[in-house]
Amino acid sequence: MKLVTFENSVRQSRIGALLGDHQIVDLHTACALYLRDVESETIFYRMSDALVPPDMRALFRGGDTSLDAAHKALDYVAHLSEGGAEVTGVFGPRGETLLYALGDIKLKAPIIPKKFFHTAGNFREHHEEATKAGFSHPVMPWIVFFQNTDAIIGPDEPVIYPEHLTEELDYELELAVVLKKSGKHFTAEEASSYIGGYVIFNDITARDIQRREMKSGVFSFCKGIDTFCPLGPWIVTADEIPDAHNLAMELRVNGEARQRSHSSKMSVKIPEILSHYSPMGYSAGDVLSTGTVSGVAAFSGDPKAWYLKPGDVMECEIEKIGVLRNPVISWEKAYGKKPALATRETVK
Repeated sequence: MKLVTFENSVRQSRIGALLGDHQIVDLHTACALYLRDVESETIFYRMSDALVPPDMRALFRGGDTSLDAAHKALDYVAHLSEGGAEVTGVFGPRGETLLYALGDIKLKAPIIPKKFFHTAGNFREHHEEATKAGFSHPVMPWIVFFQNTDAIIGPDEPVIYPEHLTEELDYELELAVVLKKSGKHFTAEEASSYIGGYVIFNDITARDIQRREMKSGVFSFCKGIDTFCPLGPWIVTADEIPDAHNLAMELRVNGEARQRSHSSKMSVKIPEILSHYSPMGYSAGDVLSTGTVSGVAAFSGDPKAWYLKPGDVMECEIEKIGVLRNPVISWEKAYGKKPALATRETVK
């Protein structure tokens, strides 16, 4: 399944799944319909509340039971749609809207996790390009830090360029894992049972702030500023990606390929990453990134030409998942005024 969080016409937040290329099924409503029609349940709404609640973190807290229920509901609606053709006459048990045209709803970030684990330095090609560029610190494996989850934005939402804070705004394409159950202290062999799905992450970074922070050997502010965490466009469940280390990856800016690589180039594989950080403890719905690939602006031959600027459009594409697209806009366009807060000088 391709799982989404979306806003309907009255701005209710709902969860759904992609049906074909152009429709979204409301999974909570679809589950109630399935329970009534197929399972002959009389308390179908109450059971749907428990099995497929209209919140993505709550869905993942239900683990395989909830994911299986969502899958059955989606398959039932697909059956009603005569093998996947677009449907207009199918409604929920109380006449609710069950299907939405993709163009009629607003996709949001598919999940806001309790914890967002960053992994850095996993693709050695990124370390090598940093070394060649004379970056202040080596980018080594087994670096972990946490993302500011309030900085998460969804597909087509703008990254706001804080020109008063940075002159070196950069992109980083990453594959991220969504965990479907809580756990701690587990082995790499056990890790696959924790993987609920995969999602695209664009790790926006203010490089000039990062260099200053790394003088102390840490960094956080450079990646945690508001809107610096595009995530989406949906979560693809693990059953649709049997080998997450066999995916083509590409990031484009204004249609020009900047990062192009393959998930097979990870030096530390996903089960080892999950196991290594498991002593910190995972919650269902947590997100863990797996590191970026080569091709970032900072380590290119002409960083100033490649750094992001207002008006740019980024497209992050990972095979079998899709495309996460986000524009870059100025602070003034976003807020209708010039910043009156911190400046680049005050954060040095």
